[in-house]
Amino acid sequence: MHNQLIITSNDIINAEHLIADYVHNTPILQSQQINQMLGCELFFKCENLQKVGAFKARGAMNALLTLSDEALQKGVCTHSSGNHAQAIARSAKILGIEAHIVMPNNSPQVKVDAVRNYGGNIYFCEPTLEAREKLLLEVQERTGAFFIHPFNNLQIITGQATVAKEIFDLKLDLDYLIAPVGGGGLLSGCALSAFYYSPQTKVTGAEPWLARDAQLSMQQGTVQTAFPPLTIADGLLTSLGNITFGIIQNHVDQILTCSEEQIIEAMQLIYERLKIVVEPSAAVPLAVVIENKELFLGTQIGIVLSGGNIDLSAFFDLLKNRINS
Repeated sequence: MHNQLIITSNDIINAEHLIADYVHNTPILQSQQINQMLGCELFFKCENLQKVGAFKARGAMNALLTLSDEALQKGVCTHSSGNHAQAIARSAKILGIEAHIVMPNNSPQVKVDAVRNYGGNIYFCEPTLEAREKLLLEVQERTGAFFIHPFNNLQIITGQATVAKEIFDLKLDLDYLIAPVGGGGLLSGCALSAFYYSPQTKVTGAEPWLARDAQLSMQQGTVQTAFPPLTIADGLLTSLGNITFGIIQNHVDQILTCSEEQIIEAMQLIYERLKIVVEPSAAVPLAVVIENKELFLGTQIGIVLSGGNIDLSAFFDLLKNRINS
């Protein structure tokens, strides 16, 4: 079975209706100066202004609203370093159920605080996937909670697909849609929306060179493991899942990478020109356009600004280092 058939156009439309009361249809911003600088027209979809400060609010809400009452009774559990954790905690709070969240002990403090504020029960572990999954199993056995995978889950992907559907509903006639890729939930959702609603738009994944596992996965035809986490884009440290990889293989045109320096420059541009707060992961698509300027000359591009949950003190340190170097 082709992966595209697992999630239908109707599924995406249904998800959009289902979550409408719980998420924002986020604005699209433009900057003439950025357009002139890069020689193309960019449309920034501001998921940094989404509930919980990231697109993850969509998938989490869709996943919980499609669970049976029986599954909901014992609560939900997941593992996440940040935005998905917040999104699940918030959705659980709205539905009045327990959320059990396994988080690496080096998760950004701003994201830990947010999970607590939504009433999520946090369990800390070492920052490896192995440690996360081991502790999650223990939590699941103890609580009976239903596991919502951060990205390799059809309801999560369907919810994330609504980001791109909102863009395509505006009939902007985009040549490209660029989204960051970590585990691939957002990118595969965007790719499916393009397939159904804007087939002429080429979907491009964007990732840091230091975490280019998705690009390598595309090249080698099997899921490659993420590198040791060296990138400042802390939201993009995960490897693809089998479901997300299948959709990306079928529907994503290319995956492009960028340097750490370029990510910081892109963040600075977004802060200065668009006057909004984004986290490093969200700046990666713009960084990719800057780094591949020739490829995009004269085109119209949708850029998904995936989130805005940043530890500001860490960001100011980055900026200081950049200015001083």
